[in-house]
Amino acid sequence: MSSEYRIFQQFIGRLAESSDPVSAKQSMGDVTAALDLHCFAYLALPHEPGTSPKLISTYPSSWTELYLRRGYESIDPVVRRAVQQSEPFRWGLGFDPDVRPESERELFEEAAGSGIRCGFTFPIHDNGVIAALTVATDARRTGFERSLNKYVQSLRLISIIFHAHARRFWTSDRIVGGVVLSPREFECLGWSSRGKSAGEIGIILGISERTAWFHLDNARAKLGVRSLRQAVALLAESRSKLRV
Repeated sequence: MSSEYRIFQQFIGRLAESSDPVSAKQSMGDVTAALDLHCFAYLALPHEPGTSPKLISTYPSSWTELYLRRGYESIDPVVRRAVQQSEPFRWGLGFDPDVRPESERELFEEAAGSGIRCGFTFPIHDNGVIAALTVATDARRTGFERSLNKYVQSLRLISIIFHAHARRFWTSDRIVGGVVLSPREFECLGWSSRGKSAGEIGIILGISERTAWFHLDNARAKLGVRSLRQAVALLAESRSKLRV
């Protein structure tokens, strides 16, 4: 068993047991440390104007508190780029473009002063929800770059899985077709709507394939439909109504 696979499996197990943002932060912090990455930040943009983004991070608290208090997400070029594209990207002082608006340059310099000089961001576009998971460092370290190049594909999957778990902490509405599903039923049905099999859902959530099928079948029965495809269709319909 490779060290990368072992780290990934440990992450899945610990994240599956997390019940709040603090324990999820510990799980993600452990995997970034194990992969020789400096720190991470998960940011989910708000659905409605006037509300704050959701943040789980091991960045210095002095920087994250300032970032949220001043609403820097509205001018952050990293956030803007994550909204515009789905492919991962590098950023920071010394990366293109060399010429930036003064506000962006000042933001990068201020972040660098707090130990966040450059990083690599994985945008997440999830049925209208925009989020991003970033790993960052205080300098352009050889070890950091080497780890990125080696683990970029695993990190991309980790970012998607972490996002799915983080959404549970802030999503209280699990009503589908007028029926309230349990957190796990709602979660499994959500992954099924993205084309994941029960086996794949089990791997993502750290449960067995049989348990994944159990929750999917419970969701189907509660919704009063004959097939999983019909249950997924009801979920899609409920989500479309929420976005109106």
